[in-house]
Amino acid sequence: MKNSVILSLLLGSFISAIQAQPVATYTAQDRWYKNAVIYNLDVKTFQDSDGDGTGDFRGMAERLDYLRALGVDVLWLAPFQPSPLKDDGYDVADYYGIDSTCGTPGDFVFFMRECEKRGIRVMMDVVLNHTSDEHPWFTKARIDTGSMYHQWYAWATRRPENYNKGMAFPGVQQEVWTQDSVTRKWYFHRFYRFQPDLNFSNPFLVEEAERILAYWLKLGISGFRLDAVPFMIEVAQPGNDEPPQLYDLIPRMQRFAQWNRGDAILLGEANVPPADNSKYFGSKGDGLQMMFNFYANQYLFYALATGKTALLKKALTETRPQSEVSQWAYFLRNHDEIDLGRLTDAQRKEVYQAFGPDTSMQLYNRGIRRRLAPMFNNNRQMLDMAYSLLFSLPGTPVIRYGDEIGMGDDLRLQERLAVRTPMQWSDAANAGFTSAAMPFRPVISNDTFGYRKVNVDAQQLQNGSLLQLMKQLIALRKEHPEIGMGNWQLLETNNDNVLAIQYRYNNRTTIAVHNFGRQPVKLSLAAITGNQLQNLLQQQKAIGESKGIWNIGLPAYGYRWFAAVPPSGK
Repeated sequence: MKNSVILSLLLGSFISAIQAQPVATYTAQDRWYKNAVIYNLDVKTFQDSDGDGTGDFRGMAERLDYLRALGVDVLWLAPFQPSPLKDDGYDVADYYGIDSTCGTPGDFVFFMRECEKRGIRVMMDVVLNHTSDEHPWFTKARIDTGSMYHQWYAWATRRPENYNKGMAFPGVQQEVWTQDSVTRKWYFHRFYRFQPDLNFSNPFLVEEAERILAYWLKLGISGFRLDAVPFMIEVAQPGNDEPPQLYDLIPRMQRFAQWNRGDAILLGEANVPPADNSKYFGSKGDGLQMMFNFYANQYLFYALATGKTALLKKALTETRPQSEVSQWAYFLRNHDEIDLGRLTDAQRKEVYQAFGPDTSMQLYNRGIRRRLAPMFNNNRQMLDMAYSLLFSLPGTPVIRYGDEIGMGDDLRLQERLAVRTPMQWSDAANAGFTSAAMPFRPVISNDTFGYRKVNVDAQQLQNGSLLQLMKQLIALRKEHPEIGMGNWQLLETNNDNVLAIQYRYNNRTTIAVHNFGRQPVKLSLAAITGNQLQNLLQQQKAIGESKGIWNIGLPAYGYRWFAAVPPSGK
């Protein structure tokens, strides 16, 4: 224990020197995340290499050529560290290890080397807001209340009045303060009771968190998805429903990560209102380089459900970053439920009616636990438009494994596990995911979305498949860095069903137009730089303008990408 304290004190002096350094000056190369395509996957559900029924790093390495051919250049990995797996790995028991179900440390190094060969970056989840109750820190905290580790968690000597308020999982959780059977004190947990929250007001814990980041950065990780950032930086206080927030922790962690690796980034999970964005991004881009745009995502699904885009347009405008360093990550689906908590009750009801009408499809009194394809009833017009929209929004697109082939969900599984089923590679037994008699989690086998019908092998050979479209969209997005790097503006369409965005960067102009409606539309666009519009998806000849007005027709759920170019011969 004494050695740990001495090491922490020495590291504290070292870190203070780092903090004194000026904020890094970013180059275009450092902003690689602005023109990247991020692919989110879980090691356990992607590919099993040893026949034990669970995916592993060796299996993922075998599938890297598929991911490179798809156009993915960044992998975001769900937690793979040792865990009791009560929350699918988000209950971490050792921040420095590899869970035996995923392989060995050698397998991890092999996987990272194979990614590097293919020019694929790797980001990882780092869950610092809480630990597993089986983590040695918490075990020591319970045994000795005078220990350093006891101070790394939040405690109360009696049950707080707000013990059952502010739960992350309403309808599933019963409380956020639970009495420990050993200390007889109450510990705080914003999530499940087996996930006690860490207390980052403790300087020794902050230094330990930085050691964790440094460890994985030295193993080749390019960045981290910080889990539940608002909960990580809050200082839980018994009876206080609005606890203090340690906003200064965010730029400190960013500086530390970049000191260890100059192009490292932090991608924050922070579902906050627009007024709080600068507290996380930083006023000068000195905070998180990226955040998921949960705010716009909720209005995006309202627009998809109703065809009305006004609130989506407002949300996009309200969340415009104020720094050239800051970037939004846009997504349609991820590993969690679709969070609709910021919609009104009436708006949420409309989304439920369209995409999750049965209560088995809903979760936590605010969300939907389904994948995109079943939500859209496998409507290809709607799916195609939604994915085109994703790759044309003003930020970095993030796709969930299996969404490129239109995988379904399994509502028989508990809570969010419904969208975490094994990848469907082929129509072979267990979808080609494992040679085991039974995978650790069942593959989808129903008539509509089962692996015999929906799999990679089939769509690789099928012209016009969703997989082929995704490859086309990813390639198109990379050909137009102005979407991630440039300035953007909404174009007036005089039609609430249509969203039109124009991007400008380095004398390039791109326009993306999407019809959220179920009926064809004709519209006129103005304020576009250029004398011709080149249709980028259909390879059609340029469309001529008439006195500065562009007349465009779109089918139901139609979409177009255009490049504004000078007249032919100029």
